[in-house]
Amino acid sequence: MSRTTETTVTFARPFRLPPLEAPQPAGTYRLVVDEEEVPGLSFLAYRRTATMLALPAITAAGGSDRTTTGQLVTVRPEDLEAALARDSAPA
Repeated sequence: MSRTTETTVTFARPFRLPPLEAPQPAGTYRLVVDEEEVPGLSFLAYRRTATMLALPAITAAGGSDRTTTGQLVTVRPEDLEAALARDSAPA
């Protein structure tokens, strides 16, 4: 059994994230996480199998609404967490 969850992440400033070559604009991005059930346990548990960031941003800092369907880019959770930490650090 597998499941997919969707949330959003917001960047206040432009950011870089592997595997993206160019910096991405500030804004709110859709985040898609795929997980699969870990079999053989006495309790329900899931293991992450993919983390994907939707490009372009849902909204950009300039207030423009970008609801156009873009692409999903697979990212490593630790790279995403590091980019979010850099974004929230004082300038």
